[in-house]
Amino acid sequence: MMNTKTLKEKKVAAVNTEIATFIGEIFSFNSSLKLHHWHITGECSYSQHIALDQALEDLLDVTDRLVETSYAIKGDLEIVIPKTKNPVDIIKHIENFFAYSESQRELFTDAFTLAIIDDYQEAIQQLLYRLKRLQ
Repeated sequence: MMNTKTLKEKKVAAVNTEIATFIGEIFSFNSSLKLHHWHITGECSYSQHIALDQALEDLLDVTDRLVETSYAIKGDLEIVIPKTKNPVDIIKHIENFFAYSESQRELFTDAFTLAIIDDYQEAIQQLLYRLKRLQ
């Protein structure tokens, strides 16, 4: 007997792969903020250092909630964390990731998981506010 997946099963598997990719990107983004945090020098560096620390605390908490909720709903996911670099332009890096996170919302169809994405995006916006005000 052939082991063939139905079209619905293939779509579910594709969405699960996209969710795993998104979560890996979130981990990489969080790590990029920490890399930048360690390299801050110059004017307003202490304020930026603290702003990044506060954001990372919020983002890591929300990331954990998103991963655990996704596992509860979707089952195990094959998450791969991409190579992470220290961003050159932290503001542009954060703005680009916010736009990326917005484009991935469609992967999550239930209200409570979308609420977690909202919390993640709110933490990003708070960080942008603080970093822009500290320039």
